Amino acid sequence: MYKDKSLLVPPDKKISLKNYDPCYTNDFKDKDSAKEQLEKDVEEMFELQDVFYADNSYSMLIVLQAMDTAGKDGLIKHVMRGLNPEGCVVHSFKQPSSEELEHNFLWRHWKVVPKRGEITIFNRSHYEEVLVTKVHPEYILKQNIPGINSMDNVNNDFWQERYKQIRNFERTLFQNGTIVIKFYLNLSKDEQKKRFLARIDDEHKNWKFSESDVTERQYWDDYMKAYAEAISNTSTEYAPWYIIPADNKWYSRLAVANILKHTMKNLKLSYPKLDKEGLRRLNDAKFMLENEK
Repeated sequence: MYKDKSLLVPPDKKISLKNYDPCYTNDFKDKDSAKEQLEKDVEEMFELQDVFYADNSYSMLIVLQAMDTAGKDGLIKHVMRGLNPEGCVVHSFKQPSSEELEHNFLWRHWKVVPKRGEITIFNRSHYEEVLVTKVHPEYILKQNIPGINSMDNVNNDFWQERYKQIRNFERTLFQNGTIVIKFYLNLSKDEQKKRFLARIDDEHKNWKFSESDVTERQYWDDYMKAYAEAISNTSTEYAPWYIIPADNKWYSRLAVANILKHTMKNLKLSYPKLDKEGLRRLNDAKFMLENEK
């Protein structure tokens, strides 16, 4: 049984991403050595999801955050491929629309949180509001928040309050039956450069490249600081963060699949059982079917 507890960020731990190796692969040496374990985990996730859906007691919110090219889309494709689409939904959050800016920053996320029995994946999430906006605090002024009239108001107290609002959002979800689990795909700056160049050189991937990607890369250190602060302030027992090494896509996929498998397994769910009256009706139906002419 594979399980790597070192990827979990304990509650209230102040972290620096410099202490996390993006190339870490545990005891796995290469893609081939991890392939068998990934297949096992994906297959078991499919079985566990079936029980999860049938039990209908919990829902699950999976948050994926990362720098560009870290592999979020590929991870969703390879790790979630075995899940029943009837019970699994992906939401990708881009720049807020004018309508969304007329509401609080959590409004568009509240609208799509998972219902019972459902697994929802946020490809980028409410954390953009303490990441992109922290690197570019001028965006906050567009939100027309009372009392936030200038850049001087976007200070440490503002960010601490926003972290608190996120913790409360996730605590409310948890208290109402939603399992919240968050992954940061930890990509190195050198590896991102290689992947950007690969996108430029591959005509089938040109569409993925944007000039703004290179522009944002100039703020790399600011983003690393923003991620570290966000993770440090919001990794809780009810909504933990996992820092996933992402320089090797095959390992990040394996790590996430394994964590999700164990998370669902630890819920110890089971298929619903019929009471005596339900069993009686079931036997009556069986009798009718077997004696059809």
